[in-house]
Amino acid sequence: MRDEATAPWLQLTLEAIEHPSEQLEDALLQAGALAVTLADAGDQPVLEPAPGQTPLWAHTRVTGLFDAQTDIEVVKKQLRRFLHASALPECRLIELEERDWVRAWMDYFHPMRFGQRLWVCPKDQAPPEPRAINIRLDPGLAFGTGTHPTTALCLEWLDGAELAGKTVLDYGCGSGILAIAAVKLGAKRVWAVDIDPQALLASDDNAAENQVEEQIELVHPITLPATLSVDVLLANILAGVLVQLGSEFGRRVKSGGRLILSGILEDHADAVQTALAREFRFDTRRSREGWVLLAGTRKPTADPEMSWTI
Repeated sequence: MRDEATAPWLQLTLEAIEHPSEQLEDALLQAGALAVTLADAGDQPVLEPAPGQTPLWAHTRVTGLFDAQTDIEVVKKQLRRFLHASALPECRLIELEERDWVRAWMDYFHPMRFGQRLWVCPKDQAPPEPRAINIRLDPGLAFGTGTHPTTALCLEWLDGAELAGKTVLDYGCGSGILAIAAVKLGAKRVWAVDIDPQALLASDDNAAENQVEEQIELVHPITLPATLSVDVLLANILAGVLVQLGSEFGRRVKSGGRLILSGILEDHADAVQTALAREFRFDTRRSREGWVLLAGTRKPTADPEMSWTI
């Protein structure tokens, strides 16, 4: 854990004037933001708006949270490239102590239901429906509480899926919320993958809190077993990364297995689907607040030797 007195975070705020707030949010995440918040001109924040809620402010500020060691000048260059802009919108940079971030997050995280059976609750609050499938969560600074539309879409898909006895790969696990949900909904084994050590630590803590650590294997992508393939692969990442990982997904999903992709802006959904269409047949598209979930099935493998199982 960081020392709160000596390890501030960097908070970069952009004004959504020439660019839609969704585009700025996507750009900040691609540039390495650990989390993104939206606020109106009166500074009333919304942390990853809850399902069915959309900020209706005439003037929106979009803020990205970065590690204190981040080179913000590099971030700004990346943002200009992602936004195809010669200059950035009006922006400001401040330092933010970790205790301020945690307090802000706790103010907006509350129990939420996804689908018919699944609830996500802060671990210090009593579940509204004790007999439901409840995930007790403390994401720390890792992405994934269920409040963002991309995570909500994945949780709802999981709630409606038949996972009993299935193997699952959660690619980009963040807080571990999807991996935990998969186990609690019947999956027999889940591999949770992330390149961020903070995410793997948060996932480990949350798996233990939910007493599912024995069924979840937490790994960096480079340490995944070479022969691993699964029944279901979930990837709630950004569109560009999903396209880059297309061949990896192709060899990780069994013939006839399911691929669930989220983290995709509506304008990018067709490109993502086209890029992965060689190996996957997509049959589901769900949208919420400008974000899309795509679900598809792995096409039969022509050569049996090209199929991996474990």
